Amino acid sequence: MASDEQTYHNYRLPVPPEFEAIFSHFYFAENDSAAPLTKTLLPSFQTIMVFNFGSKASLVSRAQTEIEISRCIVLGPIKCAFDYTLPPGAQILVANFKADAFYRFFGKAFLSDHLPINPDEAVEENCFTYLWHQLDKIDSVEQKVDCILDFCRPYVRSQSATSALLTNFKSGSLNPIKSIADETGQTERNIQLMHKKHFGYSAKEINRYQRFEKAIGLIQQIASTTGSVDWFEIIDECGYYDQSQLIHDFKHFINLSPKNFLKFQQDICQASAE
Repeated sequence: MASDEQTYHNYRLPVPPEFEAIFSHFYFAENDSAAPLTKTLLPSFQTIMVFNFGSKASLVSRAQTEIEISRCIVLGPIKCAFDYTLPPGAQILVANFKADAFYRFFGKAFLSDHLPINPDEAVEENCFTYLWHQLDKIDSVEQKVDCILDFCRPYVRSQSATSALLTNFKSGSLNPIKSIADETGQTERNIQLMHKKHFGYSAKEINRYQRFEKAIGLIQQIASTTGSVDWFEIIDECGYYDQSQLIHDFKHFINLSPKNFLKFQQDICQASAE
């Protein structure tokens, strides 16, 4: 029997400098085996657009609803893990939007507690159906990406000054909402509403996710070098109060305990840019 590595091909494609503020990367995966392959996508807090070619892929939402990916759907921001299945002959190409980039295209930020949508529903014409047909005629994945970038170029709106401040805020010790409200002379409530509207999540949500993401990275790094994980080191390094809070975050984001995450890493796909 062929191994998973021989039948499941996946890799990331970088974006040119012109689009680095819009997309973190593109992701391609295909199933060349004779049996369906199921993977788990980790949360990334990014909005993604999935183009499906070949056999129809499917995903299972948090509400355990199975959704078929026909040509193109939008998901996100991805706040919790979900499973997706590639049947034999399936190919997917995923565009991963950064920060408020999806809002800059569509004037809205879709929320992950909604079902996936067809992106044509967000615009006045069926331009994404047209784009899919163009992409389906192109064999090279790199050329598909170039086609998507050319298509997107006229639609990008300039980032607002406040969104730019939120995107580039780096201090881990300061409250970004309060700091930017003080800097811009706006109320904290106004900055909170703008954050939710443009990014699709609150500053509190992304802070919690970034702590979890740091824990994921440390666990993978330690496990690959020493073979065992000191959980109290993870708790201390990532700012958790105790082990129960660490476990709670893992259950919240990926519905796995930290130990089970280690066990099933080979079936997990991490879509974030880092």
